Amino acid sequence: MPRRGALGLALLLGLGTLGQPAAARETKAATVRELHVVTSGGFTAAFQALAAKYERDTGVHIVTEHGPSMGDTPQAIPNRLARHEDADVVILARSGLDKLAQAGTVTSGTVTDLGLSRIAMAVKAGAPAPDIATPDALRATLVHARSVAWSDSASGVYIQSTLLDRLGVADQVRPKGRMIPATPVGRIVAEGQAEIGFQQLSELKPVKGIRIVGLIPESLQKVTPFSAGVVAYSPHQAEARALIAYLASPKAYPIIRESGLEPASQKANP
Repeated sequence: MPRRGALGLALLLGLGTLGQPAAARETKAATVRELHVVTSGGFTAAFQALAAKYERDTGVHIVTEHGPSMGDTPQAIPNRLARHEDADVVILARSGLDKLAQAGTVTSGTVTDLGLSRIAMAVKAGAPAPDIATPDALRATLVHARSVAWSDSASGVYIQSTLLDRLGVADQVRPKGRMIPATPVGRIVAEGQAEIGFQQLSELKPVKGIRIVGLIPESLQKVTPFSAGVVAYSPHQAEARALIAYLASPKAYPIIRESGLEPASQKANP
């Protein structure tokens, strides 16, 4: 090709690229292929299935870490964010997420409820199922149990600080009960370290070696929303918002229900 023709062609190609809107060029250059998500136990089972589907649909790889919604362990989500660990999205109990949003650790306007969780009780696989159908039955079960375990997250804090007092058995149960940091309560029960254990149903369902007796009575329940938010220091704000929108969409409802949660209506707070 003559030199003038080659130069003209190169110039034409260059102008074609420059003619694209700047935002389009930048978006193409900044395409995100990986997002980091930190989730607490209550939404873990649902998120594992939803993340796999999201990866297949979008090609975005999801890197997942886990930690309690609260507590003093290094794995607790607030402590992870205080260390500025890699995180674009966090999923945890709404009460904990609200505190992060108020502190500016989570981007304003991104807090979105995903699922509603209820507390259940479990015993070791093969053990008889105690009666917990009514408040009186649950009271008797707690009094007669040799040992009791509950989590160090939202459900366990409620049991230790509120439920035992409401049932009038705090003095009898607290000395033989213990709060389990980080480790799933179901695992403690499966290993025989506690006769009965309480945690979110969605956190008990994946554990092998236990028998889930059922939910505690509705009049004593604490329904915990598990919610997502975009981490304020994430460099991938738009992509993180897109992932949360997917997790809150009707497409996610069947998987959320299967995990032991009830889907929450889409909701974001400013």
